[in-house]
Amino acid sequence: MIDDSEFDDIPGTTVFTPERSRKGYHLNQFCMSLMKPENRERFKADERAYLDQWPMTEAQKQAVLARDYNAALHEGGNIYFLAKIFATDGQSFVQAAAKMTGMSVDAYNAMMLSGGRSPEGVRSIKEGR
Repeated sequence: MIDDSEFDDIPGTTVFTPERSRKGYHLNQFCMSLMKPENRERFKADERAYLDQWPMTEAQKQAVLARDYNAALHEGGNIYFLAKIFATDGQSFVQAAAKMTGMSVDAYNAMMLSGGRSPEGVRSIKEGR
């Protein structure tokens, strides 16, 4: 079994490991439920009540309510499943990714169009290099 902490030293990256997959199973199932229009409407009508129908942890529910996608990733969310939430909110993948990186949409687009995040810089949190 892979220990998720092995990957915690990578700055700005949450690796979707088998352990995170297991941890996020119900969170990801909730996200997939949003593929149905009637479920999106139920969720939008009362987000907390809809979330409480799922056996998710409180941390997972809070991440969804706060639209804190980085926290949701840490709690086992898969970005492709989490996309159902921001699509329900009328947000594009680019808008969500920009929010997750703390950048404006324009700055995020410019970075991606120029080749993405630079491989130069901090590569290890604990070593500061």
